[in-house]
Amino acid sequence: MKTYTVQQLAELAGVSVRTLHHYDEIGLLKPAFTGENRYRYYGEEELLRLQQILIHRALDIPLMEIGAILDAPDFDRLAVLREQRDRLESEAKRFAGMVRTIDRTIARLEGETAMQDNELYSGLIAPEKQAEYEAWLVERFGGDMEARIARSRKAMGEMNEEERAGMMADLQRVEEALAEGFRRGLPPQATALDPAIEAHRRWVGSAWGRECTPEAYGGLADVYEHPDFRKRYEAIQPGFAEFLVTAMRAWARRQG
Repeated sequence: MKTYTVQQLAELAGVSVRTLHHYDEIGLLKPAFTGENRYRYYGEEELLRLQQILIHRALDIPLMEIGAILDAPDFDRLAVLREQRDRLESEAKRFAGMVRTIDRTIARLEGETAMQDNELYSGLIAPEKQAEYEAWLVERFGGDMEARIARSRKAMGEMNEEERAGMMADLQRVEEALAEGFRRGLPPQATALDPAIEAHRRWVGSAWGRECTPEAYGGLADVYEHPDFRKRYEAIQPGFAEFLVTAMRAWARRQG
């Protein structure tokens, strides 16, 4: 078994010797053994445990909580690594989206490209806000909502950056077509809106990763009653939020 001294492990992991001493003192990371020379020696098990400590610290989990997690009887290192990978991959995609928004904003300010005002906030939803929204959905609609959220997240996660950008551009075009109908004074029940409504329904199905039936589409209008959705649609055009949900419900009723 290959072992490392505290100095060697500190260099290997990019932490200080003092940090490793502290982890030892609080019982978070004990050496595999202490030699006759009183040096601490660390083996593979300790290296893997230190990796977990550093990952959890990067995820802003306090040291004392990390100890409880790693020492739990049902702790499964492989399962935890997979969960951490999924979480970090999701975060990486979110940050990549934020970078794209920042780059486009810089280009807008430098006069190089046009950018819609609502695009200033693309990709900036905070994880805690997303969690709050998903909890609201589950509480209000129950049933298989958690599975539907997971399916939608998976469908979006399997897209590459270019595909996601294209999908959001498609949504913007669809919403603009519906908003134009609103500006022209069409009633939300007007069949003239059907092509745009159909396009919106198809887009929703793509985001969900499954077909959006007329019944499900009518139910989606209830979701759009959430204050965050209303705020978003009101930003497109004042009064558009109520117009949209009414149009969605009217179309769904006409499908029988």
